[in-house]
This record gives sequence, structure tokens and C-alpha cells, in this order.
Amino acid sequence: MASSILPPRPVSPLVPTRAISLSLKPSEKKFTGSLPISKTRNSIRYKRLEIRAVGASPVVSSNLDADDFRHPLDKQNTLLFRAIPGLDELGKSLIGPVSEQIMLLQNIGTSVQVSKNQLTDLHQLLQEAAKILNTEAPDLYVRQNPVPNAYTLAINGKKPFIVVHTSLVELLSKKELQAVLAHELGHLKCDHGVWLTFANILMLGAYSLPGLGFIASFLEEQMYRWLRAAELTCDRAALLVVQDPKVVISVLMKLAGGAPSLADQLNVDAFLEQARTYDEVSSSPIGWYIRNAQNRQLSHPLPVFRAREIDEWSRSSEYKSLLSQAIRREI
Repeated sequence: MASSILPPRPVSPLVPTRAISLSLKPSEKKFTGSLPISKTRNSIRYKRLEIRAVGASPVVSSNLDADDFRHPLDKQNTLLFRAIPGLDELGKSLIGPVSEQIMLLQNIGTSVQVSKNQLTDLHQLLQEAAKILNTEAPDLYVRQNPVPNAYTLAINGKKPFIVVHTSLVELLSKKELQAVLAHELGHLKCDHGVWLTFANILMLGAYSLPGLGFIASFLEEQMYRWLRAAELTCDRAALLVVQDPKVVISVLMKLAGGAPSLADQLNVDAFLEQARTYDEVSSSPIGWYIRNAQNRQLSHPLPVFRAREIDEWSRSSEYKSLLSQAIRREI
């Protein structure tokens, strides 16, 4: 499924609860300083502290839980979706051994698998993102495809994997690619599991697989609603990894209308203003109806809506608290 894949900000939008003096060496792109950790009558002991700035290693949380960043709509729609009797078991049965083998062999046979010895930059970006999100890194494949896209498949009982299209690699910067990988890791971290795989099969047009034809139309609207909510959660996962909302919003902007030749002319602030304009235009009764009609058959929320959502969350106390906790654990 399409990866979803989000204002300038200091290296961390939060300050630790204890006072700290920091200095920046621009050439090294990191802050250095001293933090008092204990006092005696005549002396103060200091612990050396480094907090890297944007472009270097972000703050890492060692015990991040999925519910720490899950979007409220994701929570709500997951509960509604799983309330349908027998749906979970049905989904698992439909995505059986044959479907698993088709998808697995297709990736091994038609893509390039990323590893320590193959496409090492992408491998490192994935490992770093997985560490920040406190989750295991899945397999990663790069596939030749002119449509910028990335998706995750989590097959029951098998190691999950992420697929990234070559056109997406060409479109995005390294940091933006890491945001995409973090977004896909967010699906795995939040245990979107078999329904994410089921949805990907539907989105990839695999209606011809045994048993999927009749269920596809019946579940379509519910599936789309759940998918849109899940995407908002995973945009948050992307922000937790890159820790710069402009990076995540830039991904969304490029997926909406970017091209490698236009990269240096794209403006994130202008795109956010476009998102605010959309909110204003769609606030009337007619606009509200049209907006909902537009969204009903979409697997992802509109890019401008996602941009506004992630911009607002980057300024929220919830996001700031998560980074603050990670900083205190590092200290």
C-alpha cells in the first residue's frame, strides 16, 4: 500500500528537567555541554552530555510502546473493526499458505533485498529507525517501479517485510526515506498485523486470489476507514524517528506533487498554508459533504490533512513528553 507517508525546531523541542548549558559546534552538528549530576559541599561533579542536532542521531527511547503514539482514530476504528464477529479468523484463513508463498517468492524473485552487504545506506536507515521505535527491523526489498510507493506485508508466522519502489528512492532525500521506513515500521510496531496484509492484497488488486472476491466488496468501506486511521498513527512513528516535522511533511508534499527536478523549489510552509486553505473551504456544509465523499474510497487520508495532523502533533504535549522522557532516560 502506498506509504504514507511529515516549523523549524531545535534539536529537541524539549528541555530536560534539570538545568543544562549547551554550545553548538556547527561543523560537528551536535550540542555539547555539562550537566550537574551530584553535589558535595565544595564541589560539583559533571556528566558529559551530547544531544545531536538534526542530521545526526535522534533521541532514542528504549521502552517506547505502540499506545504511546497511536492516533485516537486508530484506536477507535480498530475496536470497531475487530468487533465484527469472526472477522479476524476469516482474514487469517484467507491469507493462507498459497498467498504467503506468492508474495514471498515475488519479492525474492523480482526485487533486491537490502542487507549489510547490499544497499548499505538503506540498511542503516532502517536499523536506526527500528532502534528508535524499539522494534525489530524486518526484511527490506527495493523493487523497480515507476510509481512512488512503499508498503508492508506481515504474513502470519513469517518475518514481515517492507517493499520500497525505486521511484520513491529517487524522489526523496535520505532523511525523507527514513521517515517512510519509520512509517512502515509503525504498522508493525502497532501490530496492524494480518489486516494490514489483507488490505495490501486488496490495494494491490489481488482480488483473483481464492476467496478474496466476495469479501473485498463487503469489507471495502470498513477497511478504508481503518486504513486511513492507521496511516495517521504511522505518520507519528515517522516523526518520532526523524524528529523534524518538516521532513515528514516534505514526504507528503512530494507524494502529492513532487518530482526530483522540482525538489529545490518545494516549500513546506506553503504546503501547510494549502492545508489550512483546504480546511477553510471544506468547513461549509457542502464542503463537508464533498470532503467526506472524497475520502470514503481512499486508503490514505488526503496529503494536506495528514500534513496538518502531523504539524499539530509535533507541537502537542504528548509528542513533547515522549521526547522528554527519552532524553531523561539517556541522561
